[in-house]
Amino acid sequence: MIFDGHGDIWTDVTCRRIEHQESDVFRRRHLKKFREGNVTGGIFVIWIDPPHDKDPVKRSAQIVESIRAEQREASDILQPVTCFRDFETGKAAGKINVVTGMEGLSQIGEDINRIDYFYEEVGVRHAMLTWNEQNALAAGWPQDKEQGLTKAGVKAVKRIRELGMVMDVSHLNDKGFWDVMRLAGGPVIASHSNARSICPAMRNLSDDMLKEIGRTDGLVGMNSLREFIDGKYENQNVERLADHVEYIADLIGIRHLGLGYDFDDYLGREALGSFSSNLDSPSGRGVSNEAEAGNLLRVLKERGYTDDELSAVAYGNFFRVFKATWK
Repeated sequence: MIFDGHGDIWTDVTCRRIEHQESDVFRRRHLKKFREGNVTGGIFVIWIDPPHDKDPVKRSAQIVESIRAEQREASDILQPVTCFRDFETGKAAGKINVVTGMEGLSQIGEDINRIDYFYEEVGVRHAMLTWNEQNALAAGWPQDKEQGLTKAGVKAVKRIRELGMVMDVSHLNDKGFWDVMRLAGGPVIASHSNARSICPAMRNLSDDMLKEIGRTDGLVGMNSLREFIDGKYENQNVERLADHVEYIADLIGIRHLGLGYDFDDYLGREALGSFSSNLDSPSGRGVSNEAEAGNLLRVLKERGYTDDELSAVAYGNFFRVFKATWK
């Protein structure tokens, strides 16, 4: 059983429904790979994909409409998760358990009450303040390095916590990261980030950042994208990703590791090109899509990790954070 802590499935669903007038997208394009990889659940995010980031409010509404339509059509295979017992319901029915998350909150502007809408009406249980953009709340990692959380950003973090949503710091710049951690008050995750000491991409986390996430009893989800595994193309593979796991486990403990693969093999080239230069194979060798999700665990088993440790990485640590956070 594998829980993938970050995926852009809702983006593919939205693009296919709107641009190609398709329906039942998950069943046709994703279910087989999920089954092959024994991926039984994941966080599917609402991400304002370029070029639609020019009007995030409009794009967000399109994504929400597409989610609702897809969930109706795929109700026999998708289990929406808004509380922890939904996992057991989905597992018993053999469905894919879907936690809907927010990869950035550009669509709310400074209207913090909009977080309540996404929580209550859309079923969102996870949130990041930004993707790579600078918005009314904070700045993503490529933006102004001196921009931390705004006053509205501080309010957003507090509201996310009050509602019992999982707080995610992936994509924040360093200053924003530390601002969030000062407000944390509970487990914080970086759903799809690796170790900066292994691969010095700014989307990865420094040792001090990793230690701080461990201090909150949160976790870091391992990202399969090539740029975050290693700087050399020939090293961008599952073995090198396992090095990230070992490094972080030695630093803060296996309790604070999960899988946040961010598989994007299905994205259109314009959206994919906004964050990756590897348009034909964005993820590393051996971890290229959901069907290969178990390969990292097999490498770790070969390196001596126990079944209990592997289960914690595969799903247990994410489940622990959900139990500790959700109301």
